[in-house]
Amino acid sequence: MARTRRPTMADVAAHAGVSVSTVSLVFSGAGSVTADTRAKVENAAAALDYAGPSPQARALRSGRTGIVGVVVHERLARSLRDPLQLRILDAVVEELGERGLGVLLLPSPTPTGSERPLLESAAMDAAVVLRVRDHDEPSLEILRRRGLPHVAMEAPPGSVATRVSIDDTSATEELIRRLLDLGHKRIATVTLPMTDRATTRFRTLDDLPDPMWTPARHRLEAFARAGVEPCAIVEAGASMVEPGIEAGRMLLAHNSAPTAVVCQSDLLAGGVIVAAREAGLDVPRDLSVTGFDGLDLPWLAPLALTTQAQDGESKGRAIAAAVKELLDGGTPGEIDIPLELREGTTIAPPRPETLRPAHLR
Repeated sequence: MARTRRPTMADVAAHAGVSVSTVSLVFSGAGSVTADTRAKVENAAAALDYAGPSPQARALRSGRTGIVGVVVHERLARSLRDPLQLRILDAVVEELGERGLGVLLLPSPTPTGSERPLLESAAMDAAVVLRVRDHDEPSLEILRRRGLPHVAMEAPPGSVATRVSIDDTSATEELIRRLLDLGHKRIATVTLPMTDRATTRFRTLDDLPDPMWTPARHRLEAFARAGVEPCAIVEAGASMVEPGIEAGRMLLAHNSAPTAVVCQSDLLAGGVIVAAREAGLDVPRDLSVTGFDGLDLPWLAPLALTTQAQDGESKGRAIAAAVKELLDGGTPGEIDIPLELREGTTIAPPRPETLRPAHLR
């Protein structure tokens, strides 16, 4: 059977009685076309079942693909279970879509990967790296080598020209000082994953991996700034409720008997609270818990988590705006997203030792 020829822009122009350049203007949106002429072209395209210029041909003519790569470190299933990550991605996709740009999700290159990373060859106009572990982040090196404009989220200062970040350290320090003011002396912490293949486990300040993901490092540094050392550190295998429950069980059995736990995400904090409830403990009378992110966790009711809230939608829109500015030849520089201490009902002064459950004394 003979293959049906795909209608061309010239066919549409002939059918509408206009020039090929006019059809091109209608589909590119790059110039002024009257409403009547636009209607003629669109009706002709519909009649011929013409979907628009070939993406490959358009890219060759413009030098642009219309694609922005988004580099993710976690497995996609984990990213899509993280409400904050979803808010950020949703805002990025929506904002870029209004500019006619699509998003391509790309895995971060791994040091042990035997195949050439997709990031080295994927066609795109710019890229977003959703987490930067250190100055030697392989994604950044590849993007620099390719000469692609890029934006990084939560990158170390000086590691990238354009970054969108929050002040993790100051925000966590504020939570720690709030607990110190209430009288807590034994404060433990549950951190974000410190490596790509993390498992929920105890850590000490002497055995932290190097490099490690920036948010985890910054939020741990807050303890030194507050003038206190965590009585126990548990690294979570993922920023999800289940690892938070596991971390909470480990801390409740630890000989340091923490009276408060600073968690590096709200999901982890929710897990620690579940573990406390399983153990028959009252939050905050027996154990104070803080989170980070400002997520809506209605299943914790009647408790409301004390946390540092960040606006994921604003963060995503800031990332997309930076991408658009880069594509227009601008230099966005460093963009800081503000945080807000949200005082909930999960912290309180520690109970006197004689009133605490025996295994927490």
